[in-house]
This record gives sequence, C-alpha cells and structure tokens, in this order.
Amino acid sequence: LRGRAWYESLGSPKHIVAPMVDGSEYAWRVLSRRYGATLCYSPMMHAKNFSMSAKARKGFWSSMQTAKEEKLIVQFCANEPEVLLQAAKEVEPYADGVDINFGCPQGIAKRGRYGAFLQDEWDVVYNLINILHKNLSIPVTAKIRIFDDRERTLAYARMVLSAGANILSVHCRTREQKGHHAGLGDWSVLKYLRENLPAETVLFANGNVLYYEDIDACLKYTGFDGMMVAETNLHNPGIFKPNCYPRVDEMMKEYLDLLVELDDDTSWLPVKAHLFRLAKPALMHHIDLRDRLGRVYGKKNMEELWAIHKELKERIDAEIASDTGEYPLVDGYRNIPWYRCQPYYR
Repeated sequence: LRGRAWYESLGSPKHIVAPMVDGSEYAWRVLSRRYGATLCYSPMMHAKNFSMSAKARKGFWSSMQTAKEEKLIVQFCANEPEVLLQAAKEVEPYADGVDINFGCPQGIAKRGRYGAFLQDEWDVVYNLINILHKNLSIPVTAKIRIFDDRERTLAYARMVLSAGANILSVHCRTREQKGHHAGLGDWSVLKYLRENLPAETVLFANGNVLYYEDIDACLKYTGFDGMMVAETNLHNPGIFKPNCYPRVDEMMKEYLDLLVELDDDTSWLPVKAHLFRLAKPALMHHIDLRDRLGRVYGKKNMEELWAIHKELKERIDAEIASDTGEYPLVDGYRNIPWYRCQPYYR
C-alpha cells in the first residue's frame, strides 16, 4: 500500500508524535500513546553513523523493542542516497515507514549538510527520497519547512511528492525561524498547499500547538490530515486529550515506571532532559529539587530520582486542595498551576 491507502491502513492517524532527538525514543512513544497519540516517529538518526557503526545503532535503536511496536515511522537525516538506503534497510523489518528529515534548522544540520539546509539542493532531496521509494518494501515520507515564498514552497512540495514521498509533513516556519527567534508559524501557507496539491496527498501539519484545541483548529483551517506535535508533547504528553493537564509528579511516576518496565537502554539516555521538561513549571518554584535533578545521571541514580519524585509529590499534595481542574482560555492562554504539565511559552 502507498499514499492515502497506506495512511488509512494505519487508521488515518491525526495525533502524531514528531521525530525529536532526545525526545521521541521508545519509552516516550509508549507514554504518548497512552495519552492519545495515534502515530509516532522515532528520533532523527544520522544515516551515515547508523549504517556504519554498530555502536551507533545500539545507542539509538532497539529492534527488540520496536518489533513490538505498531504505527512507527523511523526518521533519518542524510545527504548520500546509497548511505541512506543502507541505513533504511536496517530498520525496514521493524517500521511502518521511513521518513527523511528536511526540516532541521539547527547549526549542526548546516555543518552536516542535512535537514533544512538541503532545501536549496532539490536534486539531492529528490534522489534521497527516490532511492527509498524504489528500493524499500515500506513507504517513504518526508518532513520539510516552508519558504518565505509560498509559491516556491508549493513547487518544493510538488517535487518532494514526485520523488515518491507518501506523506508530506510541513513545519509552518521557515528555516530561519528557530529557537528563541521562532515566532509564530504561518498556517495560511499550509492551507495554500492543501488547496493546490492533489486531494489524495496526505499532509501532516507541524507548529503553533499549545493546547488540544489548537490541533482541531489547525486541521479545520488548513484541511490537513494530521497534526504532528513536538515541543508541547515533551512538556505535556496529555496534549492529545482535551483538557488534560496531569499532575507533574504523577506523570513523572508513570514515565519512571515505564523506564523500569521496558528496560530499554536507548530510552534511558534522555531521561533527565524529559524530567526537566515535564517538571519545568514545578522546578521553577522548587529550585532545590531542580538542582538535585541536575546532579542525576540516569539509570544508576534511580534511587535519587524516586526521592525527588517523593519530595515533589508531598509538596504538590500540600498545594492542590483548592484546584478545580478548570483553566479557561484568556486571550489565547491558560493560567495552569505550576504542579500540572503544561506548554512552555518562549
């Protein structure tokens, strides 16, 4: 199956965990699925390192775990078609599809000549997609960013699709919009793509999501098929459920329990980064716990992680009695208490 038929065979997913380095590893995907994610992407992996180094494969990929996982798309970055194909063949038995990253705007992508820094090398982009399209038994997809010029964005999208991409994910910001200079993305460009690409094209949107309502608003406005969420998912895995702002301590416990249950080494690498994001508002109020977490080094400090959780739970229990659980929108934002998972405003 290819294209929309393939998308429908996956259940026509609308709530999608984006590919995130140190973010969308196995344990986090399992957690996100519990809270409404219907399709997940792996973290971006560097095709050259992955294909040439058994150590790199072990550090980023666990075929034993992902063999049990459904509705998974694995993402690579690359600039050499044959190297990309070699890497993709390694994951072909375990994934539903392989995605190519043409959206990363970071300096490391510029130095490595991949991600959004290939968007001016259309022949390279075409060849990377096309070699997977012709040689894999599973579909290839692509993730891009928009240009300042919407007509150039449309031409780029058409080229990517003509190369063989079965799903096109579009981040609604330009390559220059990143970090603290990200600003708002432009959904109107996404709408323009939907109106000018064939109806059978499957499109995922990415960008400008703080709350569950934003997902529905984007899909309704743009006509896209699904919403891919990145940073907000890291701060609140409940983003895919309406009015879901779990207690920070409860989400920490669920995540730590998962790590122990799954016993997946690749999931332990970003544990501290995940906990800092999950508990960010709470740690801003409790600096001592933030400092303790900063001294933790993953699996070998599990006892200290549980001690931090216990202390945080006690402090939240003392605070939460008056919480109604209702946080209405005021001027587009919600005033959510520090002890609940919530989006991060830059």
